[in-house]
Amino acid sequence: MEDARRVLKAVFGYDAFRPGQEQAVRALLEGRDLMAVMPTGASKSVCYQIPALMRDGITLVISPLISLMRDQVWQLGQAGVRAAYINSTLTPRQQQKAIDYAREGRYRIIYAAPERLMTEHFLAFAREARFSFVIVDEAHCVSQWGQDFRPAYLDIAAFLGELPERPPVGAFTATATETVRKDIEKLLTLSSPRRVLTGFDRPNLFFEVRRPKDRDEELLRFVRGHRGECGIVYCATRKTAEQVSGLLAEHGLAAGCYHAGMPDAERTRVQEDFLSDRLEVIAATNAFGMGIDKSNVSYVVHYQMPKDLESYYQEAGRAGRDGEPADCLLLYKPQDVRLQQYLIDRQQEESDLPEDVRETVADRSRSRLREMTFYATGEGCLRARILRYFGEEAGPCGHCGGCLQRKSAPVKGERTAPATRLDGTPVSTRGLSGGLFMRLSDARKRIAREQKVPPFVIFTNATLRDMAVKRPRTRQEMLRVMGVGENKMARYGETFLAVIAAWEEEHR
Repeated sequence: MEDARRVLKAVFGYDAFRPGQEQAVRALLEGRDLMAVMPTGASKSVCYQIPALMRDGITLVISPLISLMRDQVWQLGQAGVRAAYINSTLTPRQQQKAIDYAREGRYRIIYAAPERLMTEHFLAFAREARFSFVIVDEAHCVSQWGQDFRPAYLDIAAFLGELPERPPVGAFTATATETVRKDIEKLLTLSSPRRVLTGFDRPNLFFEVRRPKDRDEELLRFVRGHRGECGIVYCATRKTAEQVSGLLAEHGLAAGCYHAGMPDAERTRVQEDFLSDRLEVIAATNAFGMGIDKSNVSYVVHYQMPKDLESYYQEAGRAGRDGEPADCLLLYKPQDVRLQQYLIDRQQEESDLPEDVRETVADRSRSRLREMTFYATGEGCLRARILRYFGEEAGPCGHCGGCLQRKSAPVKGERTAPATRLDGTPVSTRGLSGGLFMRLSDARKRIAREQKVPPFVIFTNATLRDMAVKRPRTRQEMLRVMGVGENKMARYGETFLAVIAAWEEEHR
């Protein structure tokens, strides 16, 4: 694994693997199938990107998330890795061009939507291509027990059967109960897979449920307590998302709206504004966020109760991806249950699945809704309830809204303890200079505008914070900053070293 660690450092700028990453990388490099369940923010992509760079051939990543494909290709490009995606955002000519380039060996990694696999053009390419690995992202979509069942995922097994030689297959998901995990292994025909389950807990997330009389007033109070931070407010319907966005904007917040009923150009603009920090908060349906790799989301509010705990944990998990403390708040009212029951019934009526399958999916959706309702209305530790739902033993965590309620915790917007890192040290210590961080952030924004990419593609907030703490003065010192690989050092290192040198000169 020494070679893998060298790639991790040289390309991605990290000194050590996170929990579960090394086991997943090792399994793929040994030619084994893989079933990996790792929480949002655990950098699952590194688990297959490193093997992809260490083996000849193409790694095919099957993903339902257009935004994730694009962001991953951007980030790989910044790290010096050539990659491409094939999905509905490309014209037929652009798709063919990407396939032609792949045939010529220009790409190490290709992202494709599941609906693309069994098309004539893609199959013709796949039958002659040499795939080193096939990776299935959001693998829970293959299961009728999963919250995001996607029939096109059922074609993956048939697609694998069309390949002249079956490569190792890796299945990745952030939210899967034991039943769903078994379904994934069966339906994707995984052969004696290595199972990597790193646990579902996200210690930096603070979970809370409130049952306010006035939901709008409570939301405004909470968001105002997070001024200057980025957040997402999830709503159950498009109409509600528009109303909430308008409410936030009326009260002076840089807010946007996002849902599937908006024109593509407008959705793209809102998403880009949020990724580039031009918008402070997004009011959205669950159409927003899947695959959004924005690391500095400080809070996620569910304005209405979602349909199941899988969706809730996946959406709430978009907060705190940089490891910093983040708030996850659910605003509950009893009518939320009736709304979700109506949406389940409507989805069943509009589905084109066979009647027996449709009824099975609806029954499982109702069962998951009951579990979500227990979470929203019950007492005790919220974190433990989530973890037990996913099959983990858990006792009271002592630092969620349910636990602190027993201690008569004071109301804030709102943690009761000072923000701390995962090692327990306060954010305000450890030599972090807010002024230097802002200078580095401004430099990142300038580069991002010039290159027309989101700022986090250049460097994440976590990398800038580490840079502000370590204050490197030389190339060798800069390469010791978390997230600075050789390619990014070559492209941006001198710029950021100059910012640090100027700041130190001013504050000598």
